Amino acid sequence: MIDALRLMAWLSPGYPVGAYAYSHGLEGAVESGDVFGEASLRAWLGDVLEQGSGRNDLILAAHAHGTALVEDSAALADLNDLALALAPSRELHLETSQQGRSFLDATLAAWPTPALARLAEALPGPVAYPVMVGLAAGAHGMALPPTLAAFGLAFLQNLVSAALRCAPIGQSAGTRVIAALTPRVVALAAGVPDLTLDDLGSATLRLDLGSFRHETQYSRIFRS
Repeated sequence: MIDALRLMAWLSPGYPVGAYAYSHGLEGAVESGDVFGEASLRAWLGDVLEQGSGRNDLILAAHAHGTALVEDSAALADLNDLALALAPSRELHLETSQQGRSFLDATLAAWPTPALARLAEALPGPVAYPVMVGLAAGAHGMALPPTLAAFGLAFLQNLVSAALRCAPIGQSAGTRVIAALTPRVVALAAGVPDLTLDDLGSATLRLDLGSFRHETQYSRIFRS
């Protein structure tokens, strides 16, 4: 029970990681006309989840969980460097590194455990958000499958929340999008433990290019 509640706390909108400030390219997609309603949002998020950073983040979180279980600081540092290098734009690098550092600091302060404190010493600089979530879960001895499923759903929910603020959809539409994509989150999370780092990769080029354009977008409310 405590593990489930801990996950709910870590991945809730109230956890101080600043997730509300980032749209992960969604604001740029709205500006360019790629996302213009419920159906296009569902399609866009499905691609990001299964063919983009959603899938990559779950793979990274799973491997970070593994490094925590054996307390392999060197492998953790290498994994974090890889995760940061995968960010295709300045804004997406800022998004993952700012949330990662905030998550690590908040978790060390509120949910301390010796293993996490020791492993954190190997990460003095920028840290990637999915690596930190997987690391913290592993350091606390939490099971991997529910951690991945919860993290995937939180990723999706945060983007729907961003859509409510920048896209022409309402709360009912946003709720339907989450309901429609939740089974795909479950399926993705179930398959990730069998994947290696060689399986990392994405095919969301319009998101990546839109993220570059967002850096100079005239009017915006999000940092990415």
